[in-house]
Amino acid sequence: MSAHCCDHGHENANAAAASPVYRRILWVALAVNLAMFAVEIGAGLAAQSSSLLADSLDFLGDSANYGLSLFVLGMALHWRARASLIKAASMAAFGLWVAYITIGHALAGTVPSAPVMGAVGALAFAANLGVAFLLYRWREGDSNMRSVWLCTRNDAIGNLAVLVAAAGVFGSGTGWPDYAVAAIISGLALTGAFQVARHALGELREPQAVGSL
Repeated sequence: MSAHCCDHGHENANAAAASPVYRRILWVALAVNLAMFAVEIGAGLAAQSSSLLADSLDFLGDSANYGLSLFVLGMALHWRARASLIKAASMAAFGLWVAYITIGHALAGTVPSAPVMGAVGALAFAANLGVAFLLYRWREGDSNMRSVWLCTRNDAIGNLAVLVAAAGVFGSGTGWPDYAVAAIISGLALTGAFQVARHALGELREPQAVGSL
């Protein structure tokens, strides 16, 4: 059964590599994520929101993810798997950085601006929902394709969490809802990194990958 699943994944990945549609979708995703990074980093700094800052860096990390995916698309399996390991490491680093800034804001007792969080969170969710809709068809395949889908899915979840945090900050007058959501985003990044790394390491152990090393 596992061999069949792996073969199916490689067929999907090869089909994606040959598809100009998938490449165009990745370019669109790259442009959307770069634009949203610029919006959210400015809003996060202005609002002093840990969750917005976390989400902005997630957009930046995803931009690098999409760019790397475009670069290795169509290459041999072992190169795609190695690229996935790089992306897994960047996701893990992002998750740890978010945890660090969240702890700092919690210790300082920072109270972010709820209206800014809500407005920017809604815009970010709409952007990620659109990208996720475009990528849904390509959610299965090798670790490279899987990492693209996981990042987009996690972003949409994180955006919804930011909206919940904005409501919580507004209602409570404290920053704890913001800290909690930032912690969730950090956890999503670390979990996604583990999943992508495990998938990529499995691919590197496959005969076709080992034979091409």
